[in-house]
Amino acid sequence: MISPVLILVSAFLCHVAVAGRNCPMPEELPFAVVVPLKSSYVPGEQIVYSCKPGYVPKGGMRRFTCPLTGMWPINTLRCIPRVCPFAGILENGVVRYTTFEYPNSISFTCNPGFYLNGTNSAKCTEEGKWSPDIPICARTTCPPPPVPKFAVLKDYKTSVGNNSFYQDTVVFNCLPHFAMFGNDTVMCTDLGNWTQLPECREVKCPFPSRPDNGFVNYPAKPMLFYKDKATFGCHETYTLDGPEEVECTKTGNWSSLPSCKASCKLSVKKATVLYQGQRVRIQEQFKNGMVHGDKIYFFCKNKEKKCSYTEEAHCNDGTIEIPKCFKEHSSLAFWKTDASDLTPC
Repeated sequence: MISPVLILVSAFLCHVAVAGRNCPMPEELPFAVVVPLKSSYVPGEQIVYSCKPGYVPKGGMRRFTCPLTGMWPINTLRCIPRVCPFAGILENGVVRYTTFEYPNSISFTCNPGFYLNGTNSAKCTEEGKWSPDIPICARTTCPPPPVPKFAVLKDYKTSVGNNSFYQDTVVFNCLPHFAMFGNDTVMCTDLGNWTQLPECREVKCPFPSRPDNGFVNYPAKPMLFYKDKATFGCHETYTLDGPEEVECTKTGNWSSLPSCKASCKLSVKKATVLYQGQRVRIQEQFKNGMVHGDKIYFFCKNKEKKCSYTEEAHCNDGTIEIPKCFKEHSSLAFWKTDASDLTPC
């Protein structure tokens, strides 16, 4: 007959063998949760790993049972981020990104002349989709430009409907008597507006004064305005110093006010000189004098080297200074050689 004590000892040992050791808190995995999560588990108790939203399981088991040994099996489960689809190419723009994985974002910018129709960024969601939707780059347009006061459109062509595209240009003209201040050409900017418009202002000029020893002609009307013209002339033996025709400018002044300069009478009766690169006889070329602004070159002797060099003389409002080195050749001194016939130094 079996002893009652032996029966009790055997039962205790069997209970210990069946109960085994408790399992500790399970290993923590990145981006994963454990249900149920406790500090210890009895043999036979189950746990389940699941990935957090935005992550998907890869490799390994997800359900584990606490064994009698009290040691959880090796867990090879990994939770990896969801990957959103390729965002595609943003036509007329740029997509900037580092990765398409959750929870990263991508950003969008448009090329000059285009604007974002939609958001400037999108995020990869837990479901592996982009939110909000990918935008588009729409063409920038400008409305018809306002026409400045006293101006008219010279060159204006629309690109779409009644609007203009980025970098389209418009050219303005001012009405007669009005001068333009600013650029006559404006451009449609990437902000959808026009560059600074010009301004048209009425400009008047005073009546031009008559030059001494000359005359001036201008339109016979009470006032002279921008772009009106006047012509100048001189009396005989005088030369106009400046343009013959002048114009009323946007500053309210004439582009020039020429004067009349006197001709020069030459004290030298006979000489060969250089004029405009040619050898001429002064008594023939300038028998009526030299006009203002003319230049001639007299020949002078270098007695030591027995050669010649030239000195300039120019007519300035009736005055000309003959070079001191010039000696007028006398026809009586036929045995002497004129300076103009000597070899140049």
